[in-house]
Amino acid sequence: MSEQRGRIVDESVVLTPGPWTHRFVGANGSRFHVVEAGTGPMVLFLHGFPEYWWAWHELLPAVAEAGFRAVAVDLRGYGASDKPPRGYDGYTLAADVAGLIRSLGERSATIVGTGLGGMIGWAAATFHPSLVRRLVVLGAPHPLRLRAALFADPRGQFTASTPALKFQVPRYEHVLTRDGSAAVGELLRRWAGPRWAGTDDFEAYAQHCREALRIPQAAFCALEGYRWAFRSVLRLHGYRFVRLMQQPLVTPTLQLHGECDTAVLPRTAQGSGRYVIAPYEWRLLDGVGHFPHLEAPDVVLGEVLRWAKS
Repeated sequence: MSEQRGRIVDESVVLTPGPWTHRFVGANGSRFHVVEAGTGPMVLFLHGFPEYWWAWHELLPAVAEAGFRAVAVDLRGYGASDKPPRGYDGYTLAADVAGLIRSLGERSATIVGTGLGGMIGWAAATFHPSLVRRLVVLGAPHPLRLRAALFADPRGQFTASTPALKFQVPRYEHVLTRDGSAAVGELLRRWAGPRWAGTDDFEAYAQHCREALRIPQAAFCALEGYRWAFRSVLRLHGYRFVRLMQQPLVTPTLQLHGECDTAVLPRTAQGSGRYVIAPYEWRLLDGVGHFPHLEAPDVVLGEVLRWAKS
């Protein structure tokens, strides 16, 4: 456990009670904390950075009521899931998703991912197409589209990615957790749409995320995925990842993106459809930032249900 400002933080802070069940599942050699509700075809929710499963607390019961088995997971290194020192590369994170689908007793699932979770969703659907029935991505370009934009759009996407560039600094996780993880709240505010950023809901959500990232090792693990993404550019396994991600996606894909997203610019995400040969739809959400699932939950819920049922 760790202590900040006199308050002890441990994994119990993410075990919030509600109309769902908390449990732990072994998959791909690690233990994952999952939260589930309802029965029916599975919809697996993958959160982004700097979030945890609570990102889906509004959608989870609503999707369950619509006749689905709704499952939200703490990704490797986050929340109450295991925090191993390694395994934050694109291959392993995609394999985590595949392992979770199998461990939860399902043959396939609709994956809904936001931010980092959306990037993992792209990879999981590419590497394990038989397990991903449908894909919904929020605020997340195809990884190769993001890679291209970082080099081709220096005044746009490269500048927007400045926070992730800072994550490469050794021990930067201590910056994130300093002063009760004040920097986490600042990142959330920077990336949120203007309508949501000034609300009480935003403040409450930011507090949840700040506490969760103060769990021992969570901040270090959260940054490792970003560090791998940059380190791998000049390494053989990174080159292999790019080659594998060039496979056309055969999973029907719905892409939702906030018009006011300052973390991933809409023009960066919009070219992702070129990697999909299955049915594909793109929708730009007016006045929404990097967190559509929280800023426009009713719209996102309707789109997720439409895509999962179609």
